[in-house]
Amino acid sequence: MRTEPLAVSLSIPLSQWHAVEAALQRLRQGETSAHAFSEAARQQEALLAALPARYAEVLHGLLDRLESGALFSEESCSFSQKDLIDSLQMWLDKAATALQAPA
Repeated sequence: MRTEPLAVSLSIPLSQWHAVEAALQRLRQGETSAHAFSEAARQQEALLAALPARYAEVLHGLLDRLESGALFSEESCSFSQKDLIDSLQMWLDKAATALQAPA
């Protein structure tokens, strides 16, 4: 049984979700590097703890590919940065839905 209101227990994960979303937009606009985005996303421990474990696995896989792809030119490796950014946006959208779902 929860001892704190849902709004309070989700405030930090939601704040971290917004931080990742803002960092993704900066990455999309070329204002930050793939490495800096990945590092910031990996630090959002409360967000990942509030989601089912599979979300962390998927996010870390996407971040690993993003970092690997950043070592090469845009389309010279097997995955495009644009496609990975789109996948990260989809992850964020699904994470938002999962955070808002009743426990």
